Amino acid sequence: MKNEELERWTFLLTLTLVSCLFLYLLKPFFAPILWACIIAILFHPMQIWLQKKLGEHHNTTALITLTACVFLVVIPVLLLLTTFLQQGIALYKLIDAGEIQPAQYIDRIRQAFPAVQDFLERVGVDITSLRENATKAALATGSFLTQNAVAVGVDTFNFLLKLALMLYIAFFLLRDGRTLIEKLVFVIPLGDDRERLLFRNIAGVARATVKGNLVVAMVQGALGGIIFWILDIPAPLLWGVIMAVFSLIPAVGAGLIWLPAAIYLYADGQWIAASVLIAYGILIIGLADNVLRPILVGRDTKLPDWMVLLSTLGGIGLFGINGFVVGPLIAVLFVAFWRIFGKDFNTGDTGNDAQQPETGANTNHQISINNERTNKS
Repeated sequence: MKNEELERWTFLLTLTLVSCLFLYLLKPFFAPILWACIIAILFHPMQIWLQKKLGEHHNTTALITLTACVFLVVIPVLLLLTTFLQQGIALYKLIDAGEIQPAQYIDRIRQAFPAVQDFLERVGVDITSLRENATKAALATGSFLTQNAVAVGVDTFNFLLKLALMLYIAFFLLRDGRTLIEKLVFVIPLGDDRERLLFRNIAGVARATVKGNLVVAMVQGALGGIIFWILDIPAPLLWGVIMAVFSLIPAVGAGLIWLPAAIYLYADGQWIAASVLIAYGILIIGLADNVLRPILVGRDTKLPDWMVLLSTLGGIGLFGINGFVVGPLIAVLFVAFWRIFGKDFNTGDTGNDAQQPETGANTNHQISINNERTNKS
């Protein structure tokens, strides 16, 4: 028995070590694997619909689904990123040449709104250092975009390799996803019901996060870029993409971009344009978030708003842009495991006892009376 127990623990230790080594081996491909899983989850309903139409031709349905994903998602995103980098580099060149000076914008706001300067001085913000930091930040951002654009051009092969790897993995996940889930349910020793519950939660959160947050961010970014283009604000596509990125963060949103732009327009004397931008931002851009997010996300996340905010910010801080998906996934796993623990391992049913204290007392009292009558008999 001791030898069998020793062999068992040795095997489990070796299994853990080999699994950790394999996961470490896959670390460079974390992003392609993550987005392949997300593609498989998002387009799974389309694959099911195709299977009903075409029958059990798994390779054909997976290939058609993946082709639709490429034309609907991958190509538009690549075109958008290319244009974003081009406008960012063009704006950086204008700032570097002195044609656009961020410090002048701060001076205009300070002159138009003296109360703002007084408030900043009271809270210990130096206007002079703020002007210098604004110019440095603009140049640093433009330099970052330029370097990344050059890096993408130089390292095109690596980028295309990861893109092809993502699509390749997504194909097999679309084709064999159900079989893989069943195998995981079989080998993971957590209980089949618990594992299926966890997989459903993961799929629901991934679908809700990407489908909801990403679509809302794209809509808000597009709406913001349109109004910036109408008002003749430089680099509208660049600012639209930045608004889309900020829209991924709950409770922050695109207002961090269009609101300062409206304040500058007021300071510059463009009262009509500033008022239009304020009204448009509140009624159109803000309303898109309030209307679309509940429809697209629904209650799939089942997370409080504060937990969504913290998990998203923490995920972005740890994993970069991928964190807006990874963070909520970790949060929902945390909540799901604690719910399972509370359901399966908490033997005390305090909720029912608290709701019905008199019923329990009366029942015990009636049992005592019955026992006394039985003893007398």
